[in-house]
Amino acid sequence: MGKVILTGDRPTGRLHIGHYVGSLRNRVELQNSGKFDEIFIMIADAQALTDNYDNPDKVRENIIEVALDYLSAGLDPAKTHLFIQSQISELTELTFYYMNLVTVARLQRNPTVKAEIAQKNFEMSLPAGFLTYPVSQAADITLFKADTVPVGEDQLPMLEQAREIVRSFSNIYGEGVLVEPTALLPDNKTCLRLPGTDGKAKMSKSIGNCIYLSDSPKEVKEKVMSMYTDPDHIRVEDPGKIEGNTVFTYLDAFMKPGMFEKYLPEYKNLDELKAHYRKGGLGDVKVKKFLINVLEDELAPIRERRAYYEKDIRKVYDILREGTEYARKVGQKTLSEVKTAMRINYFDDEELIARQAEQFLKKHTNN
Repeated sequence: MGKVILTGDRPTGRLHIGHYVGSLRNRVELQNSGKFDEIFIMIADAQALTDNYDNPDKVRENIIEVALDYLSAGLDPAKTHLFIQSQISELTELTFYYMNLVTVARLQRNPTVKAEIAQKNFEMSLPAGFLTYPVSQAADITLFKADTVPVGEDQLPMLEQAREIVRSFSNIYGEGVLVEPTALLPDNKTCLRLPGTDGKAKMSKSIGNCIYLSDSPKEVKEKVMSMYTDPDHIRVEDPGKIEGNTVFTYLDAFMKPGMFEKYLPEYKNLDELKAHYRKGGLGDVKVKKFLINVLEDELAPIRERRAYYEKDIRKVYDILREGTEYARKVGQKTLSEVKTAMRINYFDDEELIARQAEQFLKKHTNN
């Protein structure tokens, strides 16, 4: 069996640069590395409905936004299978079988689920679909026999839940059917959770502290210039703090070789820029202007690719349709193996049919 990746995003809005440094950029690198035989990237619309069930249009309209962000970031449909979760009915069936392999108490102990229940104020009225979405996620991963799942640190409890389900299935129904996945975290620790432009712990669409991949140069500039820095760094000559300073966090995440030579040649590297800021004598505006250039260097080609695909939305849907059809074929094969292992493949089990036919024939012959 080859090396397989499965990952994806919920289509609840456009993707931002937090998604990009946390997962999207890494997916493109993995896609182009040649180390993986199959890469499946899922638009998780069914999962998004667990907490948007009363607003399906929000999910429906954002499927194309996420697809455009995928393609503009550099995901190549010739190398990567892009598909829509709800269109693979095998995922729903596999989720149903997995429900018997995990308890409600275990789901309630999942740290990611607990945190999101509190965040969404679901304590008093918790949708069953939301509570059980770790089971659905386990089905997403295992239906395609993914052995590698690129995730952020906050998703590790979800992956562990999937591993537990695989082990339970193997213990009951036999080894060799499902693959136990492993996590792949970003190399750059800064990329694990990029803060919002306001310095908050995480970018959030609802708070409005995001820089989107589809933002115009003007929007990027405005957001960076209003970005949270060091509140005590009032005058240029004041010493400044790097820790918790969003501008420097973004520079850590987006710096590439050649940026200083191109945009700020008076400094050799980021360490030298940080040292000057800590010492005093370096203003926030100058650092922010440098960050704008660094971000534009990354975002300009993404913006250009997005404009190309926006001119032919039917082509984007064709890409999603082809990826979904391929994913369904792979899923059908895995589900058949699962049902065989569970001994619920009645119509395909010729031995079962022949044995029972003989058994009942003997009954009537003896009579």
